[in-house]
Amino acid sequence: MNAIYLDHAATTPLHPKVIEAMTDEMAQTFGNPSSIHTFGRKAHRNLENVRQLIAASLKVNPHEIIFNSGGTEGDNTAIIETALAKQAQGKHLITTAIEHPAVLKTMQYLETLGFEVTYLPVDEKGTLAVEVVAQALREDTTLVSIMYGNNEIGNLMPIKEIGALLKEHPAVFHTDAVQAFGSEQIFPHELGIDLLSTSAHKINGPKGVGFLYKSDAVSLPAFLHGGEQEEKRRAGTENLAGITGMATAVSLLTDSEKQQRREHYQRYEQLIIKKLNDAQIAYRINGNPDNKLAHILNLQFEGVPSDLLLMHLDLRGIAVSTGSACTAGTVDPSHVLEALYGKDHPAIKESIRISFGLGNDEEQIRYFAEQLIDIIHKLRA
Repeated sequence: MNAIYLDHAATTPLHPKVIEAMTDEMAQTFGNPSSIHTFGRKAHRNLENVRQLIAASLKVNPHEIIFNSGGTEGDNTAIIETALAKQAQGKHLITTAIEHPAVLKTMQYLETLGFEVTYLPVDEKGTLAVEVVAQALREDTTLVSIMYGNNEIGNLMPIKEIGALLKEHPAVFHTDAVQAFGSEQIFPHELGIDLLSTSAHKINGPKGVGFLYKSDAVSLPAFLHGGEQEEKRRAGTENLAGITGMATAVSLLTDSEKQQRREHYQRYEQLIIKKLNDAQIAYRINGNPDNKLAHILNLQFEGVPSDLLLMHLDLRGIAVSTGSACTAGTVDPSHVLEALYGKDHPAIKESIRISFGLGNDEEQIRYFAEQLIDIIHKLRA
């Protein structure tokens, strides 16, 4: 059996059609989209065609799409610029305790500038109650930033309900949709979302490129200053090859393709669970299995240290993770699992994240489950 990659929540392999599109773009279009000569006009035309394609996938206006370097830049731009622009109206911000570090650390930075941040709790299944959001809202709340789907346990947040709640409040609503964009139907205008950030490398596109959706209803100062690219909203020459690759990845995510992927991933999850049950392996599913992204499965195996399990799987050519790739290589425990269970719960050091994607099939999943069971038996023995 060849090496098996089950860490698609960290990053995804490039789709062959993405590689082809990027190669063609690099070979045929080298002009600067801001130049007014023939080469520049060709590049600009390609850029705007891509913008229309991506906007159509969200049912938004093309000029509401701002190309950038990915999810972290999108989160920073949305949060910092909104907070600074609206600080005269208030300096209270709301987020959750299980956000990606790109949101949490940005909020912590703003706290050093005098902003007050409310970190909303979740229950033991990682569920965020809309009532908790409503209770946290104040007159001086200017921004609510809540992820669409969690990157460690997969939980889907009540975005539609929060959007409806905020229609009666002037706070700007931002969502980090990096994990959800590849599988969920997301239409910001219908959901009441003002700002949405995502990243191409989570949907079989290239690393280092993404976009921020900014509603026309929101005034957002530029985060980067310099040239007048992206309608003066994000300075810097656009990465046209990367953006083209991202657009190709988006174009492959048709409604039927998303549905098919969800069905495949649910089947993979059921296969793993059945294998564990048949082998009488004790485990816990972290998060809410009935309301989550289909491609993420987070499991605790009591008495089995996750770092040891990871190492043994890796030695057998299987890649999974213990949580967010942005904290990989550190000894920091998962802040997501701490939010669910408390800081001293054994699940924090006994859990792994399995995430499915392009290239996985049932044969791989069956082999993975068999190897996982064998390793757990040996480690528990």
